[in-house]
Amino acid sequence: MATPSPTDQIAERVDRLLLRHAELQRTNALLTDQVAALTQERDSLKSRLSAARARVDALLERLPAAAPAAVTKEAE
Repeated sequence: MATPSPTDQIAERVDRLLLRHAELQRTNALLTDQVAALTQERDSLKSRLSAARARVDALLERLPAAAPAAVTKEAE
């Protein structure tokens, strides 16, 4: 079998590079979609956390003030 000419070798390398480039573009698009989905999930979780904190803070505000330790011991 004869060795391929330099032009054929270059054409083969260019074809491989084009295939690799297309593969990397697909991978990049998938990763970009994944980043967008994770960013949306993070923002949603941050919002839920903020709402939960607000509810806890509101519940803490409704608690009566702590009684002095001496009064609570007398009640026992």
